[in-house]
Amino acid sequence: MTRNQSTATCINYELEVDFAASITSVWEALLQETNLWWSSDFHMVGPDSHVELDTEPGGKGLVETAPDGSFLQWYHVQAFLPEQRKIFLIGFLAPEYGGPSTSSLRLSLEPTDDGCKLMIQDSHVGDVNTQTAESMAEGWSVVFGDGLKKHVDAK
Repeated sequence: MTRNQSTATCINYELEVDFAASITSVWEALLQETNLWWSSDFHMVGPDSHVELDTEPGGKGLVETAPDGSFLQWYHVQAFLPEQRKIFLIGFLAPEYGGPSTSSLRLSLEPTDDGCKLMIQDSHVGDVNTQTAESMAEGWSVVFGDGLKKHVDAK
């Protein structure tokens, strides 16, 4: 039997994405059009998978499903505060994807003079390091900064 020991670490990072669109249109795209802006590079169970964000209590959360029944539950919804335009998500990162770790992800929208900004705050606890944080921040930049922003800008 092989035994490896690691120490749990906590890493935190924040990103902001500015939008020239209204807070309402960004919020609706975030919640209702996820599959339209989710980056194809992040379809983990197949290129023809479907990504959706279910915010109902006890719902599926942020989940990717493929036609063959394969799925990846990216996150569970911990709290959904539509009046405040905030979503709190909890996810688990498997060793295959850089964990094991638990992610606490907060997505929140705030109005700005020119539209709004999406604030992304992520904290990982587990077998993580600076490289993990950089990789996750880069991934969220692609998903939200490229995917969501380009989708909303194209409307």
